[in-house]
Amino acid sequence: MTIVEATRPVTGGVDTHLHVHVAATLDSIGGLLGVESFPTTPAGYRKLLGWMGSFGPVERVGVEGTGAYGAGLARYLHRRGVTVIEVDRANRQARRQAGKSDPVDAVEAARAAQSGRARGVAKTRDGNVEAIRALMVTKRSARTVRTKTMLQIRHLCFTGPDELRQRLQPLSAIMLAREAAALRPRAGGDIVAYATKVSVQTLARRVLALDEEIVRIDELLADLVERTAPSLLALYGVGVDSAATLLAAAGDNPERLRSEATWAHLCGVSPIEASSGKVVRHRLNRGGDRQANAALWRIVMVRMNSHPPTRAYVERRSKEGRSKLEIMRMLKRYVAREVYRHLPRA
Repeated sequence: MTIVEATRPVTGGVDTHLHVHVAATLDSIGGLLGVESFPTTPAGYRKLLGWMGSFGPVERVGVEGTGAYGAGLARYLHRRGVTVIEVDRANRQARRQAGKSDPVDAVEAARAAQSGRARGVAKTRDGNVEAIRALMVTKRSARTVRTKTMLQIRHLCFTGPDELRQRLQPLSAIMLAREAAALRPRAGGDIVAYATKVSVQTLARRVLALDEEIVRIDELLADLVERTAPSLLALYGVGVDSAATLLAAAGDNPERLRSEATWAHLCGVSPIEASSGKVVRHRLNRGGDRQANAALWRIVMVRMNSHPPTRAYVERRSKEGRSKLEIMRMLKRYVAREVYRHLPRA
């Protein structure tokens, strides 16, 4: 029987799934203490943490998929004062040597957290920012469906009967949806005209319903963002949507970001060194949170159009021979630095 010193801290690792989480525990020098499976329920989370704690005080836990299957477990561990490390993917070299299995992935998650290969503290997902993120997911979905639906209405108008095309084709998007929703198809005549009118009417009413959803979500978002980060909204060019996107990228615990440079890297606006030999250069960072990167791009576009200091900066850099894309990359980096100072702190 192995005797484990109770005062020696241990490190956990979890491979997350929809119904079952597979956990592994390592001692302070990386020795495997055990592997066990637990259901993805509050009771299962309690058993998982209790099982890890039976080997010693839990120092940290590496969890795969903290934004997906592991979100509930990460929240539970955080509330119990356990540091949760976000593990992006398993060690490829270990997979080649040991194969692919849930226990192997759980052990590698623990090793990544213990060795420092994975260092990012997971988002807590337990406050206003998580509520903002949920609303933004719904709003993006509504916008996407609305755009596709309007294109379908336009297509049916182009290919439909002449009478319907002449009536609806010249209208703007807003008027088109209202006019199409007011159609009164009558059966008994031309079957093509009747079916087209029914289809256009149904799609238009869907668009109007989506418009109501978006308005309601906008009201909730504006209130949440104002309460969470009023100083962020005060920055020039930062609207509710951009602020909500940036807050969602930072999470409810932005203190997990070690520095302003870490935040810039998360947003994909920190140049990556690509030097070799005598050549010293940097390349564009195409990683990071692309939604946050797009939010910074929108802020920069607004400032380039109507912000006098930014317009003066663009003019000066243009005279130095910089291209518009280079100037925009520099401005996004500057805006990321400015936004970082206005992220809410615990």
